Amino acid sequence: MRLGIGGQLAKTLCSTNPCESMIEIVRYTQRNVKRWRDGDMRLRWTAAGMLVAEQQFRRIIGYRHLAKLVIATERRYALTAPKTIDPQENRHPVTV
Repeated sequence: MRLGIGGQLAKTLCSTNPCESMIEIVRYTQRNVKRWRDGDMRLRWTAAGMLVAEQQFRRIIGYRHLAKLVIATERRYALTAPKTIDPQENRHPVTV
């Protein structure tokens, strides 16, 4: 709410249901793994579960306002980011 996003997009982002659904699908995908070897293997299985979950994703309600969310997030980051000597250092291209 601090970012000033309202309407349907705010209603969607206030809910944790999409994240919980994805996490549950990842857990379901990982349940048959018997031996976890290293961190890379954990990342691979998590990514595989997220790819399975991606097939069930639906369009975000209020998706037309995502550009406003990106702008508000960048503005908030600019205000709270530590100041550096080189201003070009913090610039990252954003595509919407």
